[in-house]
Amino acid sequence: MLAKSIKGKSTAAIKTSLEQCLSDGFTPTLAICFISKSQDRVAICNLLDEKNMQVFGCTTNGEFIDEEPQKGSAAILLLDMKKENFQIYYEEYPEKNYRQVAKGIAEKAKKKFAQPAFLIGISNAAADGEEVLRGIEEVCGQEVNAFGGAAGDDYAFTETFVFTNQKDSDSAIICLVLDESKVKVEGIATCGWKAVGTEKVVTKSEGNHVYTVDNIPVLDLTAKYGGIENANPENNNLLIDIAANFPLQLQRDKGDPIMRPGLVVDWDDRSYYTSGSVPQGSKVRFSLPPDFDVMDKVVKGVQQLKETTMQEADALVVFSCAGRILSLGPLMSQELEGVKKVWNVPMAGMFSNAELGRATGGNLEMHNLTTCCVALKEK
Repeated sequence: MLAKSIKGKSTAAIKTSLEQCLSDGFTPTLAICFISKSQDRVAICNLLDEKNMQVFGCTTNGEFIDEEPQKGSAAILLLDMKKENFQIYYEEYPEKNYRQVAKGIAEKAKKKFAQPAFLIGISNAAADGEEVLRGIEEVCGQEVNAFGGAAGDDYAFTETFVFTNQKDSDSAIICLVLDESKVKVEGIATCGWKAVGTEKVVTKSEGNHVYTVDNIPVLDLTAKYGGIENANPENNNLLIDIAANFPLQLQRDKGDPIMRPGLVVDWDDRSYYTSGSVPQGSKVRFSLPPDFDVMDKVVKGVQQLKETTMQEADALVVFSCAGRILSLGPLMSQELEGVKKVWNVPMAGMFSNAELGRATGGNLEMHNLTTCCVALKEK
């Protein structure tokens, strides 16, 4: 399979790059598109549609095809994969029945391919990515290969979109389903954040609303461990500081811990809402602010994936949490460069609101502050 990646900050720039890509006889069948809401994604999709490409698309908090992250642009991975080796499914979930919709897609995919793998995009900040994964697992089993991310909106956190040919919605799931008997799919989800302190018990929570840890309001405990002096409504930087630097690490019986940053504070009881569920009675640890080791762990994890299960790849797709670039800033380019060098193949990626994938040594999860890398190779 031949792959090429292009990027641009206007529809005209994408059109020019696309024409250059096709000038040597390259005939892609599939376009994986990560496009800022500030761009005309409908016009860009029409360009690809006119060239008989099927589109898998998400809006973003930033996008990249190399080590230089962009904002307000479009990053597109073009693949000439055989059409019989993949299928795109797109379904809306206006009733918020995420698990049921995902299960329906998985049933269709299972009928088409004996061994399907899933690349997933979800829109709407309230969408429950864990329910999407459970729906797919219910049909395809717990060992299914499934990776993806939640669409972004340039950090506005108001309205996100997924899209495909002639379809676009702020409440939908898009799945690129691959026939694993014809396309090898391997991925890894890792964050690199170091834990600090002893394990603590979540003494009161409901879903993703965490009230107390060790019977202390979770905001107060977070402020204590993070050395945050102004944990009050007047501190405009508080939420970014908590989410990017001091997330909870939800401990799992199997595999690496899962990041659960606090995103919204309830000042009445100093509780907060996290990015995903934190069951009452579960164990958590706090995190240290990120350093160079965070990037090294991600790159080493991808290198290990190459050495152990995916010696060669045709293309690479990356979902990296928007919180990582907030925390790492310009250093993010070093991580992207390190990841790209592992296989040195065309890449496209986005900064997402959440990441979907299998925790190292663990189960399928919805992640935050995590980088999810997916390598593809047509057999």
